[in-house]
Amino acid sequence: MYKKIRVLVVDDSSLVRDVFRDGLTCEEIEVVDTAEDAFQARDKIVQHQPDVLTLDVEMPKMNGLDFLKQLMPQRPLPVVMVSAFTEKGKRLAMESLEAGAVDIVTKPSKDSDSEMAVLIDELKDKIRTAASVDVSHWKFKTHLTEKRLAASKALDLAARKVIAIGASTGGTEAIRAVVNRLPANTPGVVMVIHMPEGFTSMYADRLNQVCAMTVKEAKSGDTVRQGQILLAPGGYQMTVNKTRTDFQVTCVKAEKVSGHCPSVDVLMHSVARSVGPNSIGILLTGMGKDGAEGLLAMRQAGARTMAQDEATSVVFGMPRVAHEIGASERLLPLDHIAPETLELLTGIHA
Repeated sequence: MYKKIRVLVVDDSSLVRDVFRDGLTCEEIEVVDTAEDAFQARDKIVQHQPDVLTLDVEMPKMNGLDFLKQLMPQRPLPVVMVSAFTEKGKRLAMESLEAGAVDIVTKPSKDSDSEMAVLIDELKDKIRTAASVDVSHWKFKTHLTEKRLAASKALDLAARKVIAIGASTGGTEAIRAVVNRLPANTPGVVMVIHMPEGFTSMYADRLNQVCAMTVKEAKSGDTVRQGQILLAPGGYQMTVNKTRTDFQVTCVKAEKVSGHCPSVDVLMHSVARSVGPNSIGILLTGMGKDGAEGLLAMRQAGARTMAQDEATSVVFGMPRVAHEIGASERLLPLDHIAPETLELLTGIHA
């Protein structure tokens, strides 16, 4: 008999607490209790020893972000943040990922049964993922302010080269660790992270504050150019297409592929077709297998490829599958990926 995932639900809305208690309870998940604010949550964490916390971002007395910042250095727990689709809610949720939350979900704009059912299913999936994540490294961790890094390496490179990066669970910090070590004159980067619609623009803005390259949420027609990172917008599939003079991205509302929109597979397959041997593919931490087939297509098209190793991945799902099917040439620790990328760029086809 396997052990159920014990969940504590923290939300100031009694309706949401009741819906979550009833909806999340299943063969794999047990809602051990609910709490209406951070102070109740603190006591009930001690009482019930939950495996996972669902934490409302906006609450009275103390918001979810401030509670998370107190919780993680003292008693690290896998946390899934639940955010309203407001600018304040999205901002707090993004900061929560940087403070140790495993993932985020957004409450539906309407209290319809169908939309709430979709949220419950998404939350179940993210609870299952969160339960497997080791967050012990957050104990005693302090939050440091990052500074924009100057270019550290001169690159004598043609601009018509493309780096494609994909990530999911744990990817916000993994991506940051890679791209903030890339100098300002790095060839164009296209990137997918599994993040809800409305959050990717905020994430791009936050990356832009700490990277030497320019980071922006992509829109159709944007040129992939040296010194710029284009992040696929949440809820859109992004592809790279070759024109007579350059590469451009197209972003369209479309169905999920490999379970996601945006999908790493969609992006990397397009890079394989349009850029081929003039590209580098990087697959980082994440649950599932999105990106594995796309990375394989890139390698078969002559691209250089790599994936994050198990020891440094929050979830060794996507990189593991990619390596098992021969998509990645090498598994690398997170802090080796940027230096390896820069080395590969000097030897890539002109």
